[in-house]
Amino acid sequence: MTDHAAPPPSNFPPLGDADSSGPQSLLDRYRAARERRSVWETHWQDCYDHALPNGQPFRGGGTPGEKRVDRLFDGTAPDAVEQLAASLLSELTPPWSRWFGFQPGPALTGAERDRVAPMLDRAAGIVQAHFDRSNFAVEVHQAFLDLVTVGTASLLMEEAAPGAPSSLRFTAVPLAEAVLEEGPDGRLDATFRRSEATLAQILHRFPAAELPEELRKRGADEPESRFPLVESVLPDGLAYRWGVVLDSGLADPSWLAQGRFAQSPFVNFRWLKAPGETYGRSPVMKSLPDIKTANKVVELVLKNASIAVTGIWQADDDGVLNPATIRLVPGTIIPKAVGSAGLTPLANPGRFDVSQLVLDDLRSRIRHALLVDRLGPVEQARMTATEVMERSSEMARLLGATYGRLQAEMLTPLLLRAVAILRRRGEIPDIAVDGRLVELQHRSPLAQAQAQRDVQATLRWLDTTRQLGPEAAATVDAAATARWLGEAFGVPAKLIRAEEPPVPTPVPVPAPPPVAPAVAPVPVDAGVSHG
Repeated sequence: MTDHAAPPPSNFPPLGDADSSGPQSLLDRYRAARERRSVWETHWQDCYDHALPNGQPFRGGGTPGEKRVDRLFDGTAPDAVEQLAASLLSELTPPWSRWFGFQPGPALTGAERDRVAPMLDRAAGIVQAHFDRSNFAVEVHQAFLDLVTVGTASLLMEEAAPGAPSSLRFTAVPLAEAVLEEGPDGRLDATFRRSEATLAQILHRFPAAELPEELRKRGADEPESRFPLVESVLPDGLAYRWGVVLDSGLADPSWLAQGRFAQSPFVNFRWLKAPGETYGRSPVMKSLPDIKTANKVVELVLKNASIAVTGIWQADDDGVLNPATIRLVPGTIIPKAVGSAGLTPLANPGRFDVSQLVLDDLRSRIRHALLVDRLGPVEQARMTATEVMERSSEMARLLGATYGRLQAEMLTPLLLRAVAILRRRGEIPDIAVDGRLVELQHRSPLAQAQAQRDVQATLRWLDTTRQLGPEAAATVDAAATARWLGEAFGVPAKLIRAEEPPVPTPVPVPAPPPVAPAVAPVPVDAGVSHG
């Protein structure tokens, strides 16, 4: 990773004692976590086979370009998964649109807020520009596909090399490569990733690494040979320890690099979580029985259709008719012996007329479970304002719990790490998004939809007070109401004038009573005689 180049071994603090934190100990912890994950893999593979066939398989590495839809007969679930992932992208992190902002925190006074607000707005614009110029939209969409399909996704956020269009670089990590552990606070903050690389790739990424001579010889003789690497990011107090272990099998495991992060580069998030489980559960898991049934029904319908088209025939073996040479196509002349029955169609034992009714019901339930019928594209060309509000309210109700989890596990860690990277590179001011001095404001369409109910209630109250007359209208603090509505609508902070502190009323001070002027005594001239 670009932003965690390993310092020289003499300057790097050890990860702990050799017995507890050496390369072999880390591999043992990784294998134990992978063994705990193994109970999920069959379930995940079922979800991928029926809803996201192009996902990286868990059984074997798969071959690039191979066909993975041979077992798939009904496309309802894959289409619904893609639509739900696209809806999450447009509702949570819409490309080329401001979906977050920074605003002064409650610890700042009115004058400080006015002074800091324009700077925070410019900083948010810079961070947003780096997201837009990077590959974020492409990779987060792939992560959303994994999230909808198997309930857990991992997004790697790295610092790009100097000179790149954006300082940020993203990679959607397939769940087949990621092994996760849950920390005491309930977050997936411990990450292992197993990958393979050639000798040339290892030398390019870790030029200062000491490689075993056996590995160098194997890589020189077989340049296409790939060697396993295990990368780990583990919590260490308020920071994270990063390390990469070479597990080639040709020599003892060894460190390729080590480093330290303030925030984890792996952003792991879940759709929902069952108590006592580490990995998340997805809407595809909930509707998997219907998906499998619809797939089987379509398979049976196709088999029945092939029988209806070609038929099943029987013929007497009279030495003239050879059934193996008959082709049932239009215009074919089939010879038969005189007096022979020839080909006789075999009666179909049953019909499958109810299949369409069953299939329609299954497809409807699949779309409903994957929210396509409620979050899908608008069918009407134009919608009234009331219809737009109702759709936004329905969206906020359906995705409220999921959005809360994604905000805590994905959006907030993502933005905090982006701020840390850009602040270290000097592209934004030295700000700390801590909730006191600077607050993170979510402005995505879904976040704004959740605030619409409070906004509507406030606007109805304002209309009611105006109808009650001047005395009722006098109770409304217009300036405070405008500030609150601006924050609810996501208006930039620099456009909202801060509340001025009340000016104290001067208390009249009574004048002091007049004082008689003091009369100076007349000095006696000692040099003058009297008398």
